[in-house]
Amino acid sequence: MNLYKICVCGAGTMGSGIAQLCATAGCNTILYELDPATLDKSRRSIQRNLELLVEKNKIQRGENETILQRLHFTNDLQECIAEIVIEAIIEKESAKLEMFERLAVLNSEETIFATNTSSLSVSGIGNKIVNPSRVIGMHFFNPAPVMKLVEVVRAGKTSEETVSSIVAFAKQLGKTPVVCKDSPGFIVNRVARPFYIESLRLVEETNIDFKTIDRVLEETGFKMGPFKLMDLIGNDVNYSVSAGVYDQLSKPERLKPSYIQAEKVDKGELGRKTGKGYYEYKQQ
Repeated sequence: MNLYKICVCGAGTMGSGIAQLCATAGCNTILYELDPATLDKSRRSIQRNLELLVEKNKIQRGENETILQRLHFTNDLQECIAEIVIEAIIEKESAKLEMFERLAVLNSEETIFATNTSSLSVSGIGNKIVNPSRVIGMHFFNPAPVMKLVEVVRAGKTSEETVSSIVAFAKQLGKTPVVCKDSPGFIVNRVARPFYIESLRLVEETNIDFKTIDRVLEETGFKMGPFKLMDLIGNDVNYSVSAGVYDQLSKPERLKPSYIQAEKVDKGELGRKTGKGYYEYKQQ
């Protein structure tokens, strides 16, 4: 069992969850975030999450402190040297590309660069990096410590060795890896677009409100309705994925993003992380 040294870039909801997951699995983990306030918030969030796991008897008392000791929080990019780098920063190709380019200079030629992008082309990022054979998609789902699925996205130049390493690593994390080709939305986000978009379309075109839609779908077996789920994911992230898939598939009318969600993003009503989306939430 190879317990890799991991560097996670981005201390938002996804990055923090991935870092917690890696440290829990026994990996020495660096969590990089440029903004000190965001980094401090992440540290407190992970501490709180681990304490809750102790209270729920998911881990033993003292194990939470051991996990924290495996985590190194930093805003110094020079410290980001690892065997696997996982970026979970803003969903913009230029930002992800710049991050990988800077880290490629610091790390060895064998370091694997995994992007947690949910909608961007992994090939579009990898083709511009030195040694593109080591660039791969590793798409976690929110919350990362809980959700079992990880999409392992093979880009055009990703090597078989890189794919095998990331599949094995995902299994070490207790995840279920599914290998897929680099295509718009990969598997889950491609399939899920109608779930969100048709629900939004119902609100646009009828007098049915979002709470009713959530309630009906939950009563028919869905664990969470589309509007609650969009609030959990973040309306900015969800809208970005919808827009990306729409553009990459040549703008089919059936996948046109909703103006309702666009307005939520413009107002900063992003869901749980901002305290308000389609619902309102208490900020911790």
